Amino acid sequence: RMKETGDLLLLSVLSVLNEHSGATQIDAGQGQVVMTNNKSEAFFLSGSTWTGLGSVPMKHVSVGPTGIWGVDNTVHFHVYSGQKLHQVDAGGQDQILGVTSSSTVHCLSSAAASGFKQGDSLSWTTSSRALMYISCSSHGCWGVNSGKEIYFTVNSHIGWVSVEFLPISLLMVEVGTDGTVFMVGGNGNFYQRIGISADVPHGTSWFQIPLSNNIKHASYDLGNLWLVINDGVIMKCTQ
Repeated sequence: RMKETGDLLLLSVLSVLNEHSGATQIDAGQGQVVMTNNKSEAFFLSGSTWTGLGSVPMKHVSVGPTGIWGVDNTVHFHVYSGQKLHQVDAGGQDQILGVTSSSTVHCLSSAAASGFKQGDSLSWTTSSRALMYISCSSHGCWGVNSGKEIYFTVNSHIGWVSVEFLPISLLMVEVGTDGTVFMVGGNGNFYQRIGISADVPHGTSWFQIPLSNNIKHASYDLGNLWLVINDGVIMKCTQ
């Protein structure tokens, strides 16, 4: 876990493809990094080079133990009964989770995901919690809702607990593979959850990390923190 002082060392700034393309969303997991840009293009990071992930326009991509999953730009990733995902998270050890535009959360087991073939239908189950963004790891799931509330659970199907209400708008919460948790506020400020332990898995408070840029999106994996700032540049930081 990063030091509670929140001190970060900037390792590099990665331009996203060219000056005309900006990153909008990034996800890191299992030592891999994927992202989408403002042209709805999806990419995979190989060394310091971004490689395209096909020609389908993507709105959101996620990488984790069950591979790379994405939601296309027209949101044609159907769940069932007309539900369509706008965000997907593949960071959970045994599941994939997706959130719809109406804030319903749907879960897919890793067994079902691993056996998926083109043309198959997927058997999603619905979670009891309404969220607008969700992030999972083997240490549990974190989510935020439109009411500025933050939730945590060790089981995405049941047991969601309210961590706290914050008097600021929230964009997202991100949990890394080691259980480290970050949050991006609607004002572009960036926070780390501190006090996380086996006895208190949801931690005790938020620490604001002072950064000069407004943060739009974040992901954390294997000691590397990936940030998308306002102008679509990706910053790679480390402890």
